[in-house]
Amino acid sequence: MPQLNPSPWMLIWLSSWIIFLLTIPPLVLMFKPSNAPTTDRLLNPLNPWSWPWP
Repeated sequence: MPQLNPSPWMLIWLSSWIIFLLTIPPLVLMFKPSNAPTTDRLLNPLNPWSWPWP
């Protein structure tokens, strides 16, 4: 079984990692959660035994 020349594969591997490291971190840093956490639950906690029906 012939051995592959590692030279072009190393270049492909390094270039893919460089592209990955240049594109993913800005996307992660720009992420904003869709709903901001609210303090309504902290101010008015729900009683677990109060049911909405009679």
